[in-house]
Parts: sequence; C-alpha cells; structure tokens
Amino acid sequence: MAQAPAPPKRSRRLHDREIVSLAVPAFGALVAEPLFVMVDSAVVGHLGTPQLAGLGVAAALLTTAVSIFVFLAYATTAAVARRVGAGDLQSAIRQGMDGIWLALLLGAAVIAVVLPTAPWLVSLFGTSDTASPYAVTYLRISSLGIPAMLVVLAATGVLRGLQNTRTPLYVAVGGFSANAALNAGLVYGAGLGIAGSAWGTVIAQFGMVAAYLIVVVRGARRHGASLRPDAAGIRACAQAGVPLLVRTLSLRAVLMIATAVAARMGDAEIAAHQIVLSLWSLLSFALDAIAIAGQAIIGRYLGAGDTKGAQEACRRMVQWGVASGTVLGILVAVARPLFIPLFTSDPSVQNALLPTLLVVAVAQPVAGIVFVLDGVLMGAGDGPYLAWAMLVTLAVFTPAALLVPALGGGLTALWWAMTLMMVVRLATLWLRARSGRWLVTGATR
Repeated sequence: MAQAPAPPKRSRRLHDREIVSLAVPAFGALVAEPLFVMVDSAVVGHLGTPQLAGLGVAAALLTTAVSIFVFLAYATTAAVARRVGAGDLQSAIRQGMDGIWLALLLGAAVIAVVLPTAPWLVSLFGTSDTASPYAVTYLRISSLGIPAMLVVLAATGVLRGLQNTRTPLYVAVGGFSANAALNAGLVYGAGLGIAGSAWGTVIAQFGMVAAYLIVVVRGARRHGASLRPDAAGIRACAQAGVPLLVRTLSLRAVLMIATAVAARMGDAEIAAHQIVLSLWSLLSFALDAIAIAGQAIIGRYLGAGDTKGAQEACRRMVQWGVASGTVLGILVAVARPLFIPLFTSDPSVQNALLPTLLVVAVAQPVAGIVFVLDGVLMGAGDGPYLAWAMLVTLAVFTPAALLVPALGGGLTALWWAMTLMMVVRLATLWLRARSGRWLVTGATR
C-alpha cells in the first residue's frame, strides 16, 4: 500500500473500534443470507428426493443470477460513502435511490428472461425427468422475487455507505425467520409442496425490501432527497457497476473451472471438492466482513479528502486481514480431523479431504489480505483496475487448473492451483495499493 507513517496507538484503537462496529454486524448479515437456501432445503427435503434435487438445481441458477449483480451492493456502498465523507447526505441518499431503481430494472429484465426459458435452463444441468418439473416450478416462482433480491443488495449498499451495518443484520435475521415460518406453513400447512417453499422465499424477500425502503425513504425525507428515478443517475450507477460485473464474472469463471476439473477426477473427488468449496465460502464470510467495513470506511475518508486517514485505515485493515486469516487457517488445520466426519462417512472422500483442507488452511492468511485490499479498492471506486486484475488472475489460473489432471494431479493439486489464484490476486492488489493511485479524493471519483 502507499507509504504512510505508522499510526499512533490511539489512532489504531479508533480504527479498530470502527472496523469491529462495521464488520461484526456485516458478518452476521452475510451468514444469514445463505440460511435461506438451507431452510428451503431442510423443508423440501422431507417431501422427497426428486423435490430436493429440483430445488438444488433451481437454487444454483438463482444464486448465480443474483450473485452476478452483487455490484449493486459494492458500487453503491463506495459511491454513498464518498458523499457521506464529503458531508452531502442528500446526494448520498439520492445516489442510493439511483442504485435501487437500477436494481428494479435489472430484476424485471431477469424475470423476462427466466420465466420463458426456465425449462431450458434446468435442462442445462442434465436434470432427471423426475426432478425437472420441480426445478422448473421452483425456478419460475422464485424468479418473481429476483427484483426484491436485487433491491436488497442495493439497499444494503446504501446503508453500508451510510456506515450502518446493523440494520442489514436485523433485516437479514428477520427475513430468515419469516422465510422459515412461511416455508413450513405453505409447504405442509397449506399443502403447496415445493411451490409453497418458493412462495415463502418470495414473500420473505419482499418483506425485507419493505423494511429497507422504510429506512431509506425516512432518510430521504429527512434530508430532502428525491425518490423519483433519475435517468442520468441510474445510467451512472450502471456504468460504475460494469467493471465490478466483469470482476464478479471472472471470479465465477474460476470457481466453475475448478468444479469442472474436479468433476472429471471422479465421484470421491467432486464430492470432496464441494465440501471444501462450502467451507471456503464460510471462511470467506468472515474475511468479507472486514472487506465490507473497508468499502465503507475508505469511501468516507476519500470523500472527505483525508488520504492519510485512508492509508492508515488500509494499513490497519490489512493487519486485521492477516490476523483473521491466520486464526482461521490454524482452526481449519487443527480441527479438520474432527469436522470431516460431519460431512461424510465415505473413506475415499475423507482421504481426499484431509490433505486438501491443509492447503486451504495455508491459503487463509493470503486470502485475508486479498479480501481486505479488494474491499479497500472497491471503497475507493477503483473498479476498472479490479476488473483487469481479475482477468489477469483468470488467465493465470485457467491453464494451471487444466494442467492438474493432464499431469496426473488430484484434488490437492487443484487446490494448490486455487491458492496460486489467490497469490496472483494478492500480487495485483498489493501493487495497486502500494502505488497510491487509488487515493482519489472527492464526493465522486
């Protein structure tokens, strides 16, 4: 990162308190979101195997569709935080409303695509004839909630930019609780089967939107911000999101390539890979919480024109990333013989997991720095660089991953390739952070 004198102990304590106050609620909200799918799976699983298989396919499609637009949260957080730092709360909320309107437009477009193509999308997964009807039913109904899911992303970004991560936590917990109750009531009480599970999720998502909009609308009225759609503002939000969309698609491509390579190794390897990937995602929530704090804090400092504060905060968050990654790595390394039996009793899968999880443990300190710097540069609005950096990472990872089976490597070798991917990301992000070119001040970048 750009050179700056080490901050005094009092300044570090101030940074620590701010990081914790933003990161801890953000972590809770991040963990609450995947529980939606877990609740659906638990409820639908008792209906039968075809229903559960159909849910699995539909959920994978929905998750991919929504995750592609995660830039609605990231770009909105950075843009709103800059305006907060500049002391222009009216403009900050107006920027947030532009992001929400963009989310509604994108959600409507996704519905228009998914509804008529649902059977074809399900068939791409090679879904069985018994599971396909359930997958199509769940996908079509749940797609009606995609606008709500995208608005939730944008509204979460607004509140994060306003330095408020507690409200997203409360809304996420409320949404999870409502989803659980609605699923049980509609699936079994109303006898709607898998359709009831989909409707329960849709209703819960729109309930979350209502809660967010109450908060945002109150803020808009308090500060005199317009709630009407503004074409120029929506267009600016979309343009700011394009580089982050490229970054996200490149990252998704890395995960898809890794899964495709693992699938060709055999049943035991792909089963172990899915378990490792699930654990990797869980660990990412903890590290991503610090990155979210970074987005909000860095955006605010740069909006206020305080480059020194931004550098000090960046330095401290990197230290948090290293420490968090190290602790998580040690936990994975030490506890892996204990929690592996919780996932599988198959000896061949367990044998593949033991060494692979050790690789994951080694990679966690690197991942800690990567997540933090990713958040710092997002907060700075440095999307174009993040897009190019991720494309470079994809270009390095792809041949490395494809060489694994060609050279006779197994799952452990594949995850060393994943670690190489993280090292490349670290190199590109670290070089940018040290250059200081991300330190662009002002209410807009």
